[in-house]
Amino acid sequence: MEEKEETPATAEFPEEEPKEKKGKGSRARRQKTEVVRKRKSQKERENPLSAAIRLAVESGKVGFGSNQSMRDLLLGKTKMAVIAKNAPLHVKEDAGKYGGLSGIPVVEFPGTSIELGAICGKPYPVLLLTVREEGVSNILDFAKK
Repeated sequence: MEEKEETPATAEFPEEEPKEKKGKGSRARRQKTEVVRKRKSQKERENPLSAAIRLAVESGKVGFGSNQSMRDLLLGKTKMAVIAKNAPLHVKEDAGKYGGLSGIPVVEFPGTSIELGAICGKPYPVLLLTVREEGVSNILDFAKK
């Protein structure tokens, strides 16, 4: 008796369906259809300037520190400056004077330098920051108020 050998072309294979992984770590089944938004903190809800500063730090070019900021204000390399509420009087006066000479607005942040540093994502206090490029934020709208 002759036995017929089945070749791959003549063999009949049942249609296999792709198997989905099951378990906690399965990413094949889960597809994100909606954008997850970060929850705003209480401070960001109260003060829209905080959200604008955070967005400017993440998407634009921002300089930190009073010495660098004073230099930028004096030379006119910046579009806007933000100073913390608890800044020493001489720093506030100098920032106002240099900003006035260069025609650059200086906005006072209603929180402390520690809060300003936390909003910027820095582990240290930020007394004065300058915005060189705002990125996608609307921080320059606060300079017009």
